[in-house]
Amino acid sequence: MAHVTVARAHPDQYDAIAALVDDVYVGGGFTGPDSPYRETLRDVAGRAARAEVLVAITDDDRVVGTVTYAEHGAPDAHVAGPGEAEIRMLAVAPAARRRGAGTALVDACVGLARAAGARRIRLSTEPEMTDAHRLYEGLGFVRTPERDWSPWPGGSLLAYVLEL
Repeated sequence: MAHVTVARAHPDQYDAIAALVDDVYVGGGFTGPDSPYRETLRDVAGRAARAEVLVAITDDDRVVGTVTYAEHGAPDAHVAGPGEAEIRMLAVAPAARRRGAGTALVDACVGLARAAGARRIRLSTEPEMTDAHRLYEGLGFVRTPERDWSPWPGGSLLAYVLEL
């Protein structure tokens, strides 16, 4: 894979980001094709209006990853408390995994949180997203099972935190 650059997503990248997130979450079996969450995942423009949508692109301008960063109080921050930020909807193309794209995206979010003066950064992840768990734990995030939650009936999300 070519070198990866992380930047704020531009509107001309939104369709590629939506397709990538859809492929990772729906194609990966983490959410169903008829799930109402699918529309949320694909609404990159709406998310970008409320939070920071970052994109990982290769030197040849291929979108290979994305993440949403939100600070406490933002509509897209579901688990961040005062003095905290949140990572949401991390998605990395299967061909780009274990090649630095996910790490670069998370590192960019950590940088934004530090610049904003956050004391910690939180995230939630599905129990089956074991590749993501490995990434987060390798970057120093720790499980906070007391913060696990269920945003939909029968669903469960695992909580992680990184002290900054």
